[in-house]
Amino acid sequence: MKESIVSKVFYIILRITIVFSAAMMFFPGINPGKLNVLINKNMSLFTSATAYRSLVAESGRAFSRGWVSESSFIILFISCLIVCIGIALACVCGCFSVGNIKCKKTGNIFGLIGGLVQMLGLGGIYISYLQMTDPGNDLARLQPSFPNGYYLFCVIAVITIIISLIQMLTFRNYQSENHLKIELKYRIFLMFLPFATLLFVFSYLPLFGWRAAFFDYEPGLAMTMERFVGFKWFKFLFNDPGTQRDIIRVMKNTLGMSGLGIATSWVAMAFAIFLVEIRHMRFRRFVQTLTTIPNFISWVMVYAIAFAIFSTDGFINSFMSMMGTLTGAGPNYLMGDNNIWLKMLGWGMWKGLGWSAIIYIAAISGIDQQLYEAASIDGAGRFQKMWHITLPGIMSTFFVLLLLSIAGILNNGLEQYLVFENASNTMSITVLDLYVYQRGIEKGLIEVATVIGMLKSIISVTLLFAANQASKWLRGGESII
Repeated sequence: MKESIVSKVFYIILRITIVFSAAMMFFPGINPGKLNVLINKNMSLFTSATAYRSLVAESGRAFSRGWVSESSFIILFISCLIVCIGIALACVCGCFSVGNIKCKKTGNIFGLIGGLVQMLGLGGIYISYLQMTDPGNDLARLQPSFPNGYYLFCVIAVITIIISLIQMLTFRNYQSENHLKIELKYRIFLMFLPFATLLFVFSYLPLFGWRAAFFDYEPGLAMTMERFVGFKWFKFLFNDPGTQRDIIRVMKNTLGMSGLGIATSWVAMAFAIFLVEIRHMRFRRFVQTLTTIPNFISWVMVYAIAFAIFSTDGFINSFMSMMGTLTGAGPNYLMGDNNIWLKMLGWGMWKGLGWSAIIYIAAISGIDQQLYEAASIDGAGRFQKMWHITLPGIMSTFFVLLLLSIAGILNNGLEQYLVFENASNTMSITVLDLYVYQRGIEKGLIEVATVIGMLKSIISVTLLFAANQASKWLRGGESII
């Protein structure tokens, strides 16, 4: 029996509702659990359901003074968790709705249960609100309020329940298959969906914080229209002489070190080519393992290794003193700013060379082996095969990574430069990410740091599209977008 158009429309509405509810879990402004002033206004429903300490972070004094019972917050925490579980069950319903009849019938059950679980959690939140508004509590200090997001989640839960019930009644007479089955294109989409969700949560959702660039921001206070300042911080960034000098210096360091990284990006490709040419498998694996392990060492540990070798009392000075070639205190190679760009490049290559070569090794393994056999018959040597077969075979991979490196030329990272920075080399080692950290965290200029981060992201996206367009012109239409 074929599915009706009305049923398809209901499923479309249900999927949109489920996606909307899943996204709303991460928006603080519509958190149904934000019941009083003691709850951080920047907490989302997901945070309220997974971080009890954050939920009661400002309530310790209220508990000790008897303004409110801690049981109300425990009920609130458990209720928020139940709502999130209900939304997760509804998401399972949305995933099953793209399958065959058996999948749809199973999904409808998950949707109904998910909607009911959400209503159960919302009921618990309401009970917590009633406890907080009990006359025995100090309402003047607690200031309980009913969040508008509560009604929105109630509507979504009701829609989920109603549509699931309608679809259960619609499909009850449908003959279902023996096995759950989803088309290949939908299976691929569902496999990609968790990664897309993570990308949304950790890459796109934080962009909501860009609004701090348009306010006089103070941690813990709401960004209301009274604090709105428009483009004040943008003007400060470009009009203040001291900031202008800092930006010029930081950009020089950033572009210089990124340029060195891009200029030496071919080293990983060359290393991978020569590594694959090693015939002794045990020795090849040993070399690959030895060069890949540093990638999993934190930059703090890397600095500890550098300190043990290059500091005043490090291995080099100790060895030279033992050999009699050094008298007195030796130089501290980590303190000065001489050739700091090359030093950072060297440490970066040591840490990431083996890891960067993995993708080239994978590309080399995908080259047709018949090409090498034909070249051997024609009398080609190993270096000729490397030059005429291996290198052309992985050039597309190299250019894709090169384009991504150009797009991320302003993204040097923070950890490496933070641990190696000191009073002697700070003028030469401070890159854009470290400068944003210094201004935002160390000096408390959150607004200026947000402006710089915003402009950096916009420039990076612009460079990506420019590099992609240049690739189309230079490589006959080949691009990454």
